This record gives sequence, structure tokens and C-alpha cells, in this order.
Amino acid sequence: MTDANDPNLQSWVNIPSGSDFPIQNLPFGIFKTSKGHPKAGVAIGDQILDLAILFDEGFFSGIEFPLINVFDHKFLNSFLSLGKPIISDVRNRISTLLRTDNPELTDNKTLLENVLVPQQQATMMVPVKVGDYTDFYSSIEHATNVGSMFRDPDNALLPNWRHLPVAYHGRASSIIVSGQQIHRPKGQSKASDGFPTFGPTQKLDFELEMAFITCENNPLGHSIPVSKVEDYIFGFVLFNDWSARDFQTWEYQPLGPFLAKNFASSISPW
Repeated sequence: MTDANDPNLQSWVNIPSGSDFPIQNLPFGIFKTSKGHPKAGVAIGDQILDLAILFDEGFFSGIEFPLINVFDHKFLNSFLSLGKPIISDVRNRISTLLRTDNPELTDNKTLLENVLVPQQQATMMVPVKVGDYTDFYSSIEHATNVGSMFRDPDNALLPNWRHLPVAYHGRASSIIVSGQQIHRPKGQSKASDGFPTFGPTQKLDFELEMAFITCENNPLGHSIPVSKVEDYIFGFVLFNDWSARDFQTWEYQPLGPFLAKNFASSISPW
């Protein structure tokens, strides 16, 4: 456990009862207000701590950053590329600044007015620019249900499911932030006794999943051993995998998915 996750920590920020964002959970995100452009922040209670301002004011001195402000961007990718050790140093430094026994921010009233932004006054953006993503078929209950829908229920799981990390590559350009409106997708579906038809889906579905956001890159052709996976995971987001089940039933034979899965996937902003 890192120092930032110590359950005994207390913050000088007023944390509403039942908040998802106590000092032990400091998730990164991208926000903007009516006064500015998108940039990086951390959630604490019902507030957002502006990391771009903290960087400019020298609060991250001692951490090996490039000369540019990696938090003054519309995506977290520049920060993620610095690697897990620096990311961990930043998280611990933020935790230190927010603790009740640290006056570095609370003694600077002018700075405090600018560095904390109420979440209600901010619009949250997609936190990372996703170059690629893989959607894993990892729940045996879900795989059994889908197999029962598309095949013989007595043969719901194919033989390879228990051995392979069954997955498909999704459409990265269709990832949106939670709450963003989507259009009902159009595609082909086929009744059991009819000809394929084209039109909007009649069976729009979603699956609640968890997505792993990775940092740094591994060279093409070089894999990351399981023993080092924690060194490459930056964090997690909730992931809403939207699906057009009527399209998927038709596309699934023998490959797919295609239009059934490529129209939208929602992720949480933090």
C-alpha cells in the first residue's frame, strides 16, 4: 500500500459524507470550466484540484518532469507516458498537499481560490486519447448467456473459452465520456424466417465493465510479463459497452462483431 492510500489520512478539504472521492482515492481526469480550456485535475470530495496551476506554481519541484506542463493538455497521455514511478510520485505529492497537517495550500488564500474548482462548475471530458482497446470476454456467466442467445443453450461455451483470453479489438474512435448522448445505430438484422434488413437497432443493450488504462509503451513484438503488469497499469475507469444485439446475432456468424459494437462505448471521466 502506498502512503496515499493510508486509511487514516484526513484532508483539509471538506469531504461530503459518502463521497466517492476521499483523500485515499485521488483519481485523475480532464475538466474545463467556462473560463478556460481542458486540463488535468484530481477529484477530492466535490472539488477538483487543478494540477496545471500546481505545476506552474512549482508544487511538483523535485519530480523529474519535462519542461512543459504535462497537465495543461486536453488528454492525460503526456502525463501517462512518463511512467508509473513518476505517476506514483505525483499521486503521493498531491496526497501530501491535501492532508490536514500540511499548510502549503491553505496558507495561500489567493492560490486556493484558483486551484480548487467545484465539480458542479466543471464539464468533464474523455480523460485519455485512446489509440487502441481490447474488450475481453472474461465473465463465465456473461459468456454463457450470450452463447445461449446466439447458439444452442446446451453448448453455450465454446471449447476455447476456458483456455484463451477471448477478446476483440473495439473501435477506439467511438469512446465517449459518460453521459454523452448517442445515436441509435443502424445495421443489418435478420429474422429467423426472413431476408436480412437494414435499419435502426431494436435491441439496444449495454454491459457494465471495468477498463484498465495503461501507461508507457512496449516495443512492437515484445510482450509484458504478468509479473510486471502493475508497472504498466495507470488506473481504471468504468466502461459501458453498448451493443446492438439484433445486429450481433446476424454478424456473429461466423465472425463479428462489427456494427453491433462500433457505435459507442462510454467511460467514466475519472
